[in-house]
Amino acid sequence: MRYLLTALLALGTLLAGCSNDADWHGKDISGLMPELAFELTGTNGEPVHAGDSAGHLRMLYFGFTSCPDVCPDTLARLRMAINELPEPQRQQVDVLFVSVDPGRDTPERLASYVDFFGERITGLTGTEPQLRALSKRYRTTFGYDEPDENGNYNVSHSSAVYVFDHKG
Repeated sequence: MRYLLTALLALGTLLAGCSNDADWHGKDISGLMPELAFELTGTNGEPVHAGDSAGHLRMLYFGFTSCPDVCPDTLARLRMAINELPEPQRQQVDVLFVSVDPGRDTPERLASYVDFFGERITGLTGTEPQLRALSKRYRTTFGYDEPDENGNYNVSHSSAVYVFDHKG
């Protein structure tokens, strides 16, 4: 437990210091949210389960690879914060980037995207019903704008990062 609190405090401090704005803040919601549980598709096209990274501190973030600002900024901040941790602790932290844009974010596209942000970030996708169920589980949502004449569209989503300790 001491490790978890130290890691959370370090990450929170580092994330807050990565920007001039005050958008980053933490709130302990222990016991108010369900344990981490999912079955999605990884960047290799194979199933990934929440239990695959059991024993690690896990950060769950919903986004999409075409996101112009919030997603790359958040993932870059998380990468910087993780890189500030001592090596043994760094290896115990996993960021789970769940794409809420299954129409565009194939496993291959996700692989290319998350590779840019470092080895501690795992790209995940699924069917829209799977993604809706997972977002509902953690009391968040996402939505799609109407496509333009070229078929391009934006995705609205939360910028929250959910942190789960080594127990889930």
